[in-house]
Amino acid sequence: MIRILLFLFVVLALALGFSRLADRPGEIVVTFNGYQYEVSLMVAAVAVVAVVAATMIAWWLLKSLWNSPYTIARHFRARRRDRGYQALSTGMIAAGAGDAALARRKSKEAAKLISSDQEPLIHLLDAQASLLEGDHEAARAKFEAMLDDPEMRLLGLRGLYLEAERLGDRNAARHYAGRAAAAAPQLAWAAESTIEELAQRGEWDAALKLVEAQKSTGQIEREAANRRRAVLLTAKAEALAHTDPAAARAAALEANRLAPEFAPAAIAAAKALFANNDVRKGSKILEAAWRGEPHPDIADLYVHARPGDAALDRLARARKLQDMKKNHAESSLAVARAALEAKDYALARREAEAAIRLDRREGAYLLLADIEESETGDEGKVRQLLAKAVRAPRDPAWVADGVVSERWQPLSPITGRLDAFEWRAPVERVGELIENVEEDQPVPPVLPAPKQQEVSARVTPKRAVKPPREAGSPQTAEAPAFTQPVLPDVPPAEAEEPPRMPDDPGVETDEQEPEKAPSRFRLF
Repeated sequence: MIRILLFLFVVLALALGFSRLADRPGEIVVTFNGYQYEVSLMVAAVAVVAVVAATMIAWWLLKSLWNSPYTIARHFRARRRDRGYQALSTGMIAAGAGDAALARRKSKEAAKLISSDQEPLIHLLDAQASLLEGDHEAARAKFEAMLDDPEMRLLGLRGLYLEAERLGDRNAARHYAGRAAAAAPQLAWAAESTIEELAQRGEWDAALKLVEAQKSTGQIEREAANRRRAVLLTAKAEALAHTDPAAARAAALEANRLAPEFAPAAIAAAKALFANNDVRKGSKILEAAWRGEPHPDIADLYVHARPGDAALDRLARARKLQDMKKNHAESSLAVARAALEAKDYALARREAEAAIRLDRREGAYLLLADIEESETGDEGKVRQLLAKAVRAPRDPAWVADGVVSERWQPLSPITGRLDAFEWRAPVERVGELIENVEEDQPVPPVLPAPKQQEVSARVTPKRAVKPPREAGSPQTAEAPAFTQPVLPDVPPAEAEEPPRMPDDPGVETDEQEPEKAPSRFRLF
């Protein structure tokens, strides 16, 4: 643009000069060697301009001739380079499309036309061609050679990381990711893998710093960063709960501040506060988390916040939770468990039945079976409820990558992914039931009383709280998997039919169809 303006300025200046000369005619007289030369002023000006232009053109021609060998060589070099970049571009497209033969051919052509020191992408195309050909050893060697070049180091680390992931060598993959994250924290793939490695080693502070670096560089949104920090801080609080209570309390409170509805963070913060006899603040944290999403662990910790409370006091606290989240299965189950502890069987039965109406699942039937056993001791009804519990959908649990855990964990035990566990009902049993269901399955005979009592003793409610029947009797924390027992050869005429419960909520009774025995292959 500046050159154009300069050219226009020169042309304008010449035009103005010639116009002034045309308006003021005159003559120029030159005496040379006894001769007198006389020309007009306009002709003299034109002659001077012509001489200057001719001189400039002559100088340009001489300079062009002098530099012609270099110009010609540069032209051919540019042409060769353009052909090389065209081959490189075609080879990269072929590698992306999976055409190994074309990618290898273009890689060799580009290497002949362009120096590899001048264009590092030739190394990448060569490594990609080796990967497409299945020569992973050669590809790894090329990626390792890239580590010596500062410009290609991150590319080499990325290639080695992917190769280690392909071979299943998680330690090597995280090593390369750690080196890349140290050099460039803005790399998402390196930061993700390094955070998981640091969390697996229990280096929570280093992982938190890396998450903060991700947030500052804009790799992840503010909400996602807060969630990750809450997960890491919760895991740190659980790890330091017994060794450094003060640090655990600070980490748990910070995690709860970042994610108030995250149940593990609220539970960790409440436990830390309860340990310091701050029941009021801990209860407020649990209440806020309960309003967001009711969780049975929150209810259990809230109800038993004060160890010295009587059973009726715990029932009152459970009712307070129910008032905060009405018409929810977890609220009804919390009240039912507390009422069972207080031996208010009518209230416990009513709330358990309400929970079944709201969300029919295994734990509600098991709790109802506990209530029935404690109140009436009717073994027939207990067996019927246990059979329905086996057929009912499973209770929600912490699930990650197909692994079902009774307690929350920060990392998946399968993939090592951070924040992989979700609170939901496992679907494995449902799929198994649908796959193996048979509509016309014969009804097996019922066990005699002694055998059935033995089976009932092995099936324990997962979350129901049973009053102790005998001093020193062991309490189980979770219900083992119910398996179909081997049935004795009892003639059908002698087999006793289990009594029915016509008032069972959520189940329609049919007088024409006999009740079927428990089976893990029937879908209720």
